[in-house]
Amino acid sequence: MEKIFSRPKSLRNISTHYCPGCGHGIAHRLIAGVVDELGIRDKVIAIAPVGCAVLAYDYWDFDCTEAAHGRALAVATAIKRVRPQNIVFTYQGDGDLAAIGTNETIHAANRGENLTVIFINNAVYGMTGGQMAPTTLLGQKTATSPLGRNAQREGYPLKISEVLSQLSGVKYIERTSFYSPQEILKAKRAIKLAFQNQIEGIGFSLVEILSPCPTYWDMSPQKAMEWIANIMIKEFPLGRIK
Repeated sequence: MEKIFSRPKSLRNISTHYCPGCGHGIAHRLIAGVVDELGIRDKVIAIAPVGCAVLAYDYWDFDCTEAAHGRALAVATAIKRVRPQNIVFTYQGDGDLAAIGTNETIHAANRGENLTVIFINNAVYGMTGGQMAPTTLLGQKTATSPLGRNAQREGYPLKISEVLSQLSGVKYIERTSFYSPQEILKAKRAIKLAFQNQIEGIGFSLVEILSPCPTYWDMSPQKAMEWIANIMIKEFPLGRIK
């Protein structure tokens, strides 16, 4: 039991700045555990973008670098090409990956860059005040859609994983979630496979994680998890997409 609940060596023992119930802490721990299990701590390089996880490098005890908003995959591409021996991954939210960084995302995927992407989808801009994101659900209220997202006015939720799955350069995409312990374990397995793909030189891999944002969803942490299970997965079905 001690081994199961012990802190991964790749995760620093410090307090988090994230809001209560936020999913980023879970994701950080899963990634740190996978890095330890694969024995790649001395090879891995993380790209932290602009967003709630802008301070991810404070929590991971391995090499990290920053990227301008939306440019994480451009930075990752450069690092991987200069240092192909390293295991390079980006950690991006829906605004970073699917809005301001859509261009970088699509073209890195289309080129089949041998990278790993961890995509946190909480359907809202978290760091900047809870504005509507590309992944915001129809009817969902945000700071910039106070009446709820309307398809005619703001368009439909962007299913970026399904879009990327059509590209020949993409080798693996899976959508997971954090709404239960069982789903968290599935997310860890998907993250591990995405890293293994890069180690084996298979190509571009992305794991999307439906993650709670109780603060800007205006819900308790428990209600946020229930909202993912009962509402969000209807728009973003779980499972392997490619």
